[in-house]
Amino acid sequence: MSRYPSLWWEVLRLSWRTAPGLTAGAYAAVAVSVGAVAAVGLSLRATVDATAQGAAGAALLGAAGVAGAYALTLVLQDLTTELVGTVSDRTGRMAVHPRVHRDINAVQGLEHLERGDFLDRVSLVRRSTGSIARSGWNAVLSVASVLKLLVTVVLLGGVDPVLLVLIPLAAAPVWCDHRGQLLVQRAEVEGAEAHRVQQHLFDTLVGAAGGKEVRVAGAAERLLGLQARAWREAERVRFRARAFAALWTLAGWTVFVAGFTGGIALVVRLAAGGTGGVGDLVLTVMLAVSLRQTMQSTVATAAEATGMRRVIEPYLWLRDLVRAERERGAADEPPPEALSRGIALAGVSFTYPGTGRRALDDVSVLLPAGSVVAVVGEYGSGKTTLVKLLLSFYEPDSGCVLLDGRDLGRVRTAGWRARTSAVFQDFGRFHTVFRETVGIGDLPRMGDGEALREAVRAADAEALAERLPEGWETQLGRELGGTELSEGQWQRTALARASMRGDPLLFVLDEPTASLDAPSEEAIFRRYMERARAHAAVTGAVTVIVSHRFSTVAGADLVLVMDRGRIVESGTHGELLALDGRHSELYGMQARAYAPEPGG
Repeated sequence: MSRYPSLWWEVLRLSWRTAPGLTAGAYAAVAVSVGAVAAVGLSLRATVDATAQGAAGAALLGAAGVAGAYALTLVLQDLTTELVGTVSDRTGRMAVHPRVHRDINAVQGLEHLERGDFLDRVSLVRRSTGSIARSGWNAVLSVASVLKLLVTVVLLGGVDPVLLVLIPLAAAPVWCDHRGQLLVQRAEVEGAEAHRVQQHLFDTLVGAAGGKEVRVAGAAERLLGLQARAWREAERVRFRARAFAALWTLAGWTVFVAGFTGGIALVVRLAAGGTGGVGDLVLTVMLAVSLRQTMQSTVATAAEATGMRRVIEPYLWLRDLVRAERERGAADEPPPEALSRGIALAGVSFTYPGTGRRALDDVSVLLPAGSVVAVVGEYGSGKTTLVKLLLSFYEPDSGCVLLDGRDLGRVRTAGWRARTSAVFQDFGRFHTVFRETVGIGDLPRMGDGEALREAVRAADAEALAERLPEGWETQLGRELGGTELSEGQWQRTALARASMRGDPLLFVLDEPTASLDAPSEEAIFRRYMERARAHAAVTGAVTVIVSHRFSTVAGADLVLVMDRGRIVESGTHGELLALDGRHSELYGMQARAYAPEPGG
């Protein structure tokens, strides 16, 4: 809880920055509502006393004050609710939500995106940014409610100090509700994974990509059943926690109501004894009744503020993790301007979080400067993991990656990424205009028309650009009212994006042509081989081609054959064929698979 005030102050400043007019109006409504409580009570006592004394004018004026103050109280109550709700929602969507995504993307690696505990909290926080923004306002409303309570109690104390005993009794429902909210908070995190599962199944059922296979397979009912089961699991955890929280709340209010009843009985007995005037009697009854409402409002506001722990704690946990990851990766050395020796892996081992098998196992190899290196092997052999470590998406569990002998772990990640380029087998489909989805491959040159055209030529995507309805300005993605591309066209777009960098030190093609036909594949590889030689001549760049198609790597300077996380063979394509080992075996299997049947 010690960190909450700073968070509340932060979101209140964000509210002012995001919606200054609405924020000022909310502050004013809250402040005036506190004064209105005192105005109602004092005006009522003045009205009753004036009536008892026969002062008709003063009584009429007091009655008007009571009516006005009470009407103002009701209007301010609704106005405050609307203003705070609007400001919180706007701040959550326009300020907190972008911060969450910036924090997620501020971590340079990918490991956190594969951690269940991280994804559970991200799922909870992303759908609760408005609640996080409201947490600061709940603190403001809690203070205002306490001030209203103090005003009411001071007025009651003026009648009889014994009534001040109601103040400590108010702590019982607050403390009990706090205990109950701790249970709810833990349940939200515990049920987050099941909630993510049911949301994923829902997206699969209603999305165009998964919908095709769901319909062909007739699997809708099965997936609906799985979704319902995941939802029931998430709700079971939450319901149990909320039931126990309700019992805690009931216990707290039982204590308060018992004390409240005793206080009312005492006031009635004192009033019956004639120790006060008629105005004091009416004021006591009115304040005694309104005290319950004020107390309930105070406890409810405080409880809501406390209940925000269920989203605030995951949010603070995410920020702590992001801060720790950024500090851990705070290297400051620049990458080399050019490579003279190359990129080396020295005893590199790596295991993905939550798995027991090494994806890379004691890998040592030199990728010579200026070379084209092909990495081949069956699925799951460690090919993609190797390039992810080269691109600094992960840190090795042991060993290191060296750039001309310098540890990559000491090189500033953003600087290294600025000198790398890559296209992955699970490439991105960015639903922007065609010009932008290519240009974001190198933001500083996004407006460079010649660079864009050269990148499109390298990917053999000129015909695609010409066929688009609005050319380079065509919106992509049917969901946004744009043009939908085929799998192969999306892949060409990704290849073009990867070609935007003009001076990379590392260029990675991870299964870059898996969705293309054989003639297109051959044409693109020929162009990228030429491009690799051009980069090598200028910066000593290393081009790494990952492929399970052995026929595409014959022109590489070095072929690395991987199996179960290890490099089992290395050499040129010809040398490995002559070796008659694993490479030769796999190459022969593929060649026979693509060979025409006799007499066919």
